[in-house]
Amino acid sequence: MTNHDLLRRTAFLSAALAALLAGCSKPAPEAPSAGGGGAALPRIRFKTDWYPQAEHGGFYQAAARGFYRDAGIDVDIVPGGPGVLVPQLMLSGQADIAMGRSDDIIVFADQGLPFVIVGVYMEHDPQAILVHDGDSVKTFADLDNRTIMAVPGVHWIDYLKLRYHINLRQIPSNFGIAQFMSDETFIQQCFVTNEPYYVRKNGGHPRTLLLSDSGYDPYRIMFTTQGFLRDHPEEVRSFIAASLHGWDDFMNGNPSPAKALIAKRNPNMSNEFMEYSIKAMRDEHIISGRPELGERIGLMTRRRMQEQVDALAELKIIPKSIPLEKIVRFDFLPAGL
Repeated sequence: MTNHDLLRRTAFLSAALAALLAGCSKPAPEAPSAGGGGAALPRIRFKTDWYPQAEHGGFYQAAARGFYRDAGIDVDIVPGGPGVLVPQLMLSGQADIAMGRSDDIIVFADQGLPFVIVGVYMEHDPQAILVHDGDSVKTFADLDNRTIMAVPGVHWIDYLKLRYHINLRQIPSNFGIAQFMSDETFIQQCFVTNEPYYVRKNGGHPRTLLLSDSGYDPYRIMFTTQGFLRDHPEEVRSFIAASLHGWDDFMNGNPSPAKALIAKRNPNMSNEFMEYSIKAMRDEHIISGRPELGERIGLMTRRRMQEQVDALAELKIIPKSIPLEKIVRFDFLPAGL
C-alpha cells in the first residue's frame, strides 16, 4: 500500500467514523400516502455511484415497470457523481442501500465500518484499461514502466504490480478523455461501457483490457449497514429481488422504460449511447456472467467472495483473511440464487 493510499484511507475512515457517531441506523422514512389515504409503502433511499446511466439500468427498469411497488416498497434512486463518498453518506443516514464494489466494502468492513454486502447486480466489473489501438500494450504485463490515469486508492493497481511483476505509475483521474485524445501514448482507467464510445465519436481508435481478465474480479454489489439490515430485513430482501427482476427485464426484455427514465433524469444520456452501453454489458458478460462457468444474473458465491478476501490479504490491503460472515449475507438473495 502506498503512503498516498494509506493517507487517503485513513482520512476516509476518520470521516466515516465521525458520520457513524452522528448516527447511521436511522429507520427508513415512510413515503407519503399516494392520494387515497391508503397505507404508505416503506421508502428505501438507494444511492448510486454516478449520474443516471445505462450501467444502472436494472434499477431504473424496476422503478419504471413498478417492480418495487409490486414488492411493497417505494424506492427513491438518488444519483451520485464525482467526489461523492457514498459510504460516508450511508453512515450519516442519508441513504439506506447503495451500490459499490465488493473489494471496497471488504476493506471498509475490515476497518470496522458496519457495512454488509447483500446482493450482486454485476457479475463482473466493467472497469478496464484504455489504450490507443496503435499502442504496444497488448497485455497487462506490457504495462511495465508505464503511467496510468486512475482513481486514487483503487486496489487493482497493487494487484497488477504484484501479479505481473511490473512497475506501474499512477496519476489521479480527472474523469475526462481530453488527455487521452491528445496523446497517443496516454493510458487511463475506463469503463468498457463508456469512454471507448466517446473516443470513437471523437475520431479515436481505442482498445481495452478488461480488468476482470487480469484475475482481479470483484463483483458490483448492493450493500447496506448492519443496523439498517437488522431493522428492515424484509425491505432489503424485497429490494434485492425486485432489483434483480429489473436487471433481467432490462437486459433480456425491452429496456425502453428504464432508458426513458434515465434520459428524463439525465438529459446527457442519448439513446445511441445507452444502446452502446447495453451492448457492451452483453458482449463482456458484465451483468449475466458466463453461463459456461455457472454464472447468472445476481449470483454471489462464497468461493468468489473468499477469493477476493484472500487477494486483498495477500496484497496486505487488509491485515489478514477475515471471515465472510463479517462482510456478506447470502441469505437475502432470492431462493433461486
